[in-house]
Amino acid sequence: MQYVFFDIECASVNKTTAKICAFGYVVCDEQFNIIKKEDILINPRGGFHLTDRNGSKGLVLPYSYSEFKKYPPFKERYPFIKSLLEDKDTVVLGHSILNDVKYLNLETRRFKLPSFDFRFYDSQLMFMSYTGDFTRQSGLEHIAVNLGVEFTPHRAVDDAYATMRVVEAICRAENCTFDELVKLYGLSRGRIKNYSMYSPTSSGVKAYHRRVSDEKRERSKKRVEFFNYVSRKKPKRGARYSGKIFSFSRAIEDDVECAKRLCDEIYAQGGRYSHHLSDSNYYVCAPDDNTQRTVNARNMSQIVITDIEGLRKILNESAV
Repeated sequence: MQYVFFDIECASVNKTTAKICAFGYVVCDEQFNIIKKEDILINPRGGFHLTDRNGSKGLVLPYSYSEFKKYPPFKERYPFIKSLLEDKDTVVLGHSILNDVKYLNLETRRFKLPSFDFRFYDSQLMFMSYTGDFTRQSGLEHIAVNLGVEFTPHRAVDDAYATMRVVEAICRAENCTFDELVKLYGLSRGRIKNYSMYSPTSSGVKAYHRRVSDEKRERSKKRVEFFNYVSRKKPKRGARYSGKIFSFSRAIEDDVECAKRLCDEIYAQGGRYSHHLSDSNYYVCAPDDNTQRTVNARNMSQIVITDIEGLRKILNESAV
């Protein structure tokens, strides 16, 4: 069994095209001894329009762009790439690999070529499992620094090489082979077939998504409980804050018992509660709350911003 790590660079990417200009790969054995390492340059048949993930900042690839016209287009490189990735005795890996698989998919459609059909693992998932942090998707550069791997970013073959060294470093840190790492992290391969793509995953990622889903469902349940409580309340007539409307941050709303007590005090002083900032005269949040709802409240001139202690001072002063 041998491993193929690959990475792709594109001259431009949009929703319907990905003009591949470089396919870098490293073939190694099960001990991560390199068998072959190559950077295949490709004529993208189009100009270079390089952006970051957000599509805003230009990237610079470590190649001379004028040289690409000398190389064959993707349809001529396709037979070799296809045979390399579809070899039944090969395990295919990459970093954030679904993006690169998408590029291959778009290019086969662009040149009206048969779909790729292979399975693949993702080193990004391995690193997330290694750190136990599933809240962020770390880039190859960050991971390489973390694990002490040196390389030249955005040169396809060097990215493929760095990915190999990252996986090797994780295996070394876990004191196991790659096959043992797959079992340890509960890794499942993704796949491309018939132009359809399926994401790789891991037991840790699945557990994280279940936890996030459960937490979201619990927050929703608490919010409904609080909304129902507020809808049944009546403000005290003639009190000082009659006609005044109060809103809370989401964090306070989610602390249902605290939110209920605050509403009891507000309604006792004639005020009312609203979930809509546009209706509100007072907004209650923690001093260090920088969520979007709180930022929006701070930008509304008609709203007085205060914390829980400040709210109680306001209400107590009115009772004197």
